[in-house]
Amino acid sequence: MQHRDAIIAPATAPGRGAIAVIRLSGENIFELIDRFFQGKVSVGKQKSHTVQLGYLRAGTQVIDEVLLTVFRAPHSYTGEDVAELSCHGSVYIQRRILELFLRNGVRTADAGEFTLRAFLNGKMDLPQAEAVADLIASKSAASHRVAWQQMRGGFSSEIKALRQELIHFASLIELELDFSGEDVAFADREALEQLLQKIEAAVKKLLDSFALGNVLKNGIPVAIIGAPNVGKSTLLNALLHESRAIVSSMPGTTRDSIEVEWVLQGMTYRLIDTAGIRQTADEIERIGIQKTYAQIEGAQLIVLLLDATGDLDAQLQSTCALKPLLKDKTVIQLINKIDAKPATAEEPLPETPYQTFFISAQTGTGMDGLKAALSEWANTVESGDTVVSNSRHYAALQGAWESLKRTRAGLQTGLSSDWLAQDIRQALLHLGEITGEVATDDLLEHIFAHFCVGK
Repeated sequence: MQHRDAIIAPATAPGRGAIAVIRLSGENIFELIDRFFQGKVSVGKQKSHTVQLGYLRAGTQVIDEVLLTVFRAPHSYTGEDVAELSCHGSVYIQRRILELFLRNGVRTADAGEFTLRAFLNGKMDLPQAEAVADLIASKSAASHRVAWQQMRGGFSSEIKALRQELIHFASLIELELDFSGEDVAFADREALEQLLQKIEAAVKKLLDSFALGNVLKNGIPVAIIGAPNVGKSTLLNALLHESRAIVSSMPGTTRDSIEVEWVLQGMTYRLIDTAGIRQTADEIERIGIQKTYAQIEGAQLIVLLLDATGDLDAQLQSTCALKPLLKDKTVIQLINKIDAKPATAEEPLPETPYQTFFISAQTGTGMDGLKAALSEWANTVESGDTVVSNSRHYAALQGAWESLKRTRAGLQTGLSSDWLAQDIRQALLHLGEITGEVATDDLLEHIFAHFCVGK
């Protein structure tokens, strides 16, 4: 898959703004721009990584006064000649500039084609290219850190190092196949097993990090649960500082889950307001309660609300039925509505296994304690190690891990070199799929189709 023709696309978000940037890449773009750009020096003589002010013309008509930035191959984002035109952010001006070049032999870039060319021209590997999209999509400090770590090549370096070690032994196993009739062994079986154990452990560690990577990238799922009318929707609205969920004194108002993103101290949380848990004859409400149970299973953090104006002993007793679902979950328990019963804060709390806070979602009392507890828990999942956050990488690592396990099992049972070689090849294939050393056109098109057009 080779791309050499000239392409163009807006590099800034669509719509009107103070400025817009239009990017071109490919062969002969400087000569083409020279036909329409009037500046102090010709584009052909403009040095790489410099900017000059000038006018972009269509015939005798000036389209706009623009800044032209030149990046000469191979020292550019794509590895090709690249130019960026910074113009005024009028939708009309942007359209005129695009039409000018499209009428003169340039085509519109496909989604992610600039980054695809960067990959094909060796400017970055596949995980780094994918990290570009994650970096653009990052909504919090945590997701930004994960994308930036991958973009710097830490994950790729680790995979390449593992693959390189395996390639050495794979070549020795393959060599044995050439001398299969002479009963010789070039690969030290004991050393190979030790290597397989080492690589298998490293791959397993990366696989185990996916749960963390997914949380850092997409947010921590937090299910807000409790009986009807304990203030779950009020709590959600209070955290968001907006009326996102309907609040009513009528029990059973929330019949379905409401999920919203919320950022606290650089970490994204996916807050899930759920239907109140109770016995009911209402068929629709029962479906909502079943969804609540499903949300509890999928959440990593549970915020359990009780009503300070009711019988706390009885309410705590009723939560016992949830204990199997809450096993292995982090539960933060809130005694809500203390504004309606201020003395509650002075009363001894019934015995409970959960961290507990007295709050008023209505007035905001005690909310700082809840936020501190959420942040404290989030800090425990942060990690400086390499983490996997991409489902494609996870699937490839899973395939590599299974191939490595089969290879090691084959070694232990005395499997012949041809069968060992087949499993090692599969492990190398899966590891190579991650870095892009083994990639098909279909795979690349699928990955870059999810990018924005100007990137």
